[in-house]
Amino acid sequence: MKPAMTVKDLYVSYHGTEALHNINFSIDQGKMAGIIGPNGAGKSTLLKAVLELIPRDKGEIRLLERPLKAVRQKIAYVPQRNDMDWTFPINVLDTVLLGTYPELGILRRPKKHHKDLAYHCLEKVGMASFSKRQIGELSGGQQQRVFLARALAQKAELFCLDEPFVGIDVTSEDMIVKILKELRDEGKTVLVVHHDLNKADSYFDELILLNKELIQTGPVSDILKPDVMMKAYESQLPFLQTQRGAI
Repeated sequence: MKPAMTVKDLYVSYHGTEALHNINFSIDQGKMAGIIGPNGAGKSTLLKAVLELIPRDKGEIRLLERPLKAVRQKIAYVPQRNDMDWTFPINVLDTVLLGTYPELGILRRPKKHHKDLAYHCLEKVGMASFSKRQIGELSGGQQQRVFLARALAQKAELFCLDEPFVGIDVTSEDMIVKILKELRDEGKTVLVVHHDLNKADSYFDELILLNKELIQTGPVSDILKPDVMMKAYESQLPFLQTQRGAI
């Protein structure tokens, strides 16, 4: 199995304070993997550093076995909802059309087949009837479905989502998970920053457990064990007991 993502010797710091220390892991193509860990563990920082959205102190990143700049068009990123400007005057269909720009080019107008693709992606996430609605008028779950549709329109091989289930309704979450698993089953790779440990074993094939450094990575059954989880959540034992019951 070829790796979709390989991270070697990754270090990231903010204003002189180390946020990630010596991160090393690899994810095979065709997997759905979750990045988990306590608050402040560096989960979103890891994803952003891998995608070069923030600078790194050092480290080597290979995506789809190549440097990011060589495969950027094949990588779709869905940021946290609180990183978005929901007042921006753009409607739902045009938001999804942005996903076609890696193929289209920033200065070329989308053609009919691009619009047809965007509409099809909206149908897939159950949002076609909202195509003319301004993006800020939608609920949190609807907004997240639209941004997943944008990622689908990109026809990516690697999908990276940062906390996609925060503040959304159960229906939207179930639909998003279903679509992500379908992508996985098609051979795509899905990487999700995730916080709800109760659902980790039903959502993911593999987990990356962080607390500023890599605690462990591997199949879900190997990570969701009390002795492993305690290495990351030792200072948040009440939270861990709430999230996983017996742990």
